[in-house]
Amino acid sequence: MTKKIHLSTFQIGTPAKPEQGLRIGVTRHPPRGVPKERWVVDGYFDVWLPTVAPDAKLVTEIRHLPSEKTSERERLFARYERELLADATGRQTVELIAQIAARTPVSIGCFCEVESHCHRSRLYRIIMDHAQAGNQ
Repeated sequence: MTKKIHLSTFQIGTPAKPEQGLRIGVTRHPPRGVPKERWVVDGYFDVWLPTVAPDAKLVTEIRHLPSEKTSERERLFARYERELLADATGRQTVELIAQIAARTPVSIGCFCEVESHCHRSRLYRIIMDHAQAGNQ
């Protein structure tokens, strides 16, 4: 039997919605100039989890890629996935998020405005794949 996975995405800085549940910031760096005690109060995210963010070099490459370069973006996202799942920390963190999302709503967020140009779109797919693999 396949479990329903309660996983969504959000842009950091947008107001929290009740259906988003636990909002996880999946960025390399926290919001600049915002004290940690303000993250939840100001609606950025509930917890910051940089272990699933791309490394700084890859973030820069993704950010500076023109929007029409979809095949190049896909190549960079594939590299992100390989790097994320290359070690136990990345794999176990993805598995943890998948297991939590099988029980309660979880949302993963980044600062990027366009989700399809953001690593969170690939991370969403990675987590969903792991959740489905765990349900078989």
